[in-house]
This record gives sequence, C-alpha cells and structure tokens, in this order.
Amino acid sequence: MDLINKFLNLVAPPFTLFSLCLFLPPFLCYKFLLSVFNSIFSEDVSGKVVIITGASSGIGEHLAYEYARRGACLALCARREKSLEEVADTAREIGSPDVITIRADVSKVDDCRSLVEETMNHFGRLDHLVNNAGISSVALFEDIVNITDFKQIMDINFWGSVYTTRFAVPHLRYTKGKIVVLSSSASWLTAPRMSFYNASKAALVLFFETLRVELGSDVGVTIVTPGFIESELTQGKFLTGEGRIQIDENLRDAQVSTIPVQSAWSCAKAIVNSVCRGDTYLVVPSWFRTTYWMKVLCPELLEFWYRVFYMGRPEEPSYEAPSKKVLDYTGAQNVLSPSSDQSADIKTE
Repeated sequence: MDLINKFLNLVAPPFTLFSLCLFLPPFLCYKFLLSVFNSIFSEDVSGKVVIITGASSGIGEHLAYEYARRGACLALCARREKSLEEVADTAREIGSPDVITIRADVSKVDDCRSLVEETMNHFGRLDHLVNNAGISSVALFEDIVNITDFKQIMDINFWGSVYTTRFAVPHLRYTKGKIVVLSSSASWLTAPRMSFYNASKAALVLFFETLRVELGSDVGVTIVTPGFIESELTQGKFLTGEGRIQIDENLRDAQVSTIPVQSAWSCAKAIVNSVCRGDTYLVVPSWFRTTYWMKVLCPELLEFWYRVFYMGRPEEPSYEAPSKKVLDYTGAQNVLSPSSDQSADIKTE
C-alpha cells in the first residue's frame, strides 16, 4: 500500500493539473450557459411556502420581506416574539398572502420538530427551508472564562440547521423543494477572536455539501457565504469571553475594521435571486470570493495579515488592535457601513 501511495504522490499532481487545463474551460462555459438559462427561467415562489429561522432581525428579517414581495407564504421563526410579529406584519403589508409566526429555539430539537409540524398543519406543504438562525462570538480562546458557555454557538449555528433540516426533508422531497443555508465567509477565513463562530460555519458548509450529494436532484441546496452584512454582529452584539451576550462597538470596530458592510436588504435580494436560479453556492458581496482564493493559494500570508493587523501587541487590549486604529484615524465607518435610512427602504417600497 505504501508503494502505491508513493506512486500516486508522483503521478496525481501533474495528472490533476493536466485534467484541469483540459476540462476546466468547457466546464466553466457550461456553468455560464446554465446560469443564463436558470436566470431566464427562474423559479416563481408566488404561493409557495417558506420557513425562515432567525427571522426577527438582520438577514432573516429582510429575507422575509423579499419572499413576501414575491408572493410567498411564510412561516417565520425566532425566539423574540414581539420582534417576530412586527416582521410578520410588515411582510403582510408588502405582499405575502399568509404569514404565521412560531416562537422557537432552534438549539432544541423539539422546537425544530414543532416548527415544521406547525407549518405543515397550517399550509399543508413546504417548498423552501431557510436556515438562517445564528449567533456570533468574539473572544480570544485564552480569554474565555468558561469554555462550556460557547457550546451554544454550535448548538444554534450548526445543530439548529441540522435539526430543522431533518424534519423538513421528507416534505421538501415531495415538493422538489430547496434548502438555503446561511453559512459565512468565516467558514474559510481565520479571523482571530472568532474561532468557535468560524468552526460552526465551516461545519455547516461541509455538512450541507454532503447532504447535497445524498439528496441528489430531489432537493436543491444553496449554501450562502456572506462577508460582512448589516446584522447584530456588525452592530457589535455577540457572545464575549465572559459568556454573556453584550454590545461592544469598540470590539466590533476591531473585527470589521475598514471592510465595507453590505446592507441586509440587498443581501437578502441576492440570496432569493440565487435560490430561485437554483445556484449551489452564493458569495455576497461577490468580491469576497477573492478571500477564498487567498486562503487556498497563500494561507500563510492571510494568517500573517490577521496576526499583525487584527491582533496587535500582546499587551494591548483587543480594541486597540491596528484594525481599530485605522478605522478611527480614517473616519471611514460612516462611508463603509449602510445607513439606517437605506436599510429601511425595503419596508416602504
């Protein structure tokens, strides 16, 4: 066996390179033509039933509005009941023919089962499942007081999507429906202070890529990997090293720095367009794809950049990192973050 592996070590790299040079151009041509075809014959979601988890704010809220504008029926899920009802009211005004709200904690398997059952009891079908619920954490690993406090990152971000998907799949098979997974560019980036969040998002990608193979053509799977989008994270709300959800704008500035933040409404529109086309992946904003190739081609340089720019000196607090200082000195935050007025446009269009 060792001899075979040594032979493959020599032969596999040049053979793979040759195969890529031969087959990549026609494959990319096929992908382009398929994209054009799917754009022309995009799915009409009018009257179809969509479950959206984490729908009380951020991307989930604006996904509800975008689906509502297209005439979809909605089952909205979140833990904050009051905020969820406000989103539902707006969705009805925008154009959704029927909206129900279901208070649920996706980290609890029974809540996920009830979410799908209540949706089926009310609508009698399910066409799209949008796994959006998630929380963020920002803390250096060595600064975490109680490591078990961070179990909820995986419980909500990963297991919440897995639980809901498990109960939804039989119904989605029947309607040839689709699963939408909100992962993150954090699934390949190594941003410091976000180790647990990054790991949860990476787990989502690999799980749903595997599930796509298992489900075949019966159920479509679109994996979304956003960059920095207007949300509670970019507003500074996350789980800190003390194990509490807090708002810390200084630490937020250190994490986001001078990277432009895209509005939630434009991100939601791009996601629904992508899902209706039947895309397998979506990176939004699209320029964030360059960070993936940086990770693949020169991971050492990317890690060095994070270490120098986002970590700073060991004796300094996190919010004194160069990433924060650059933002303070340039005053770029007002330019790089979406305005509240722009984000509110989606409710009044």
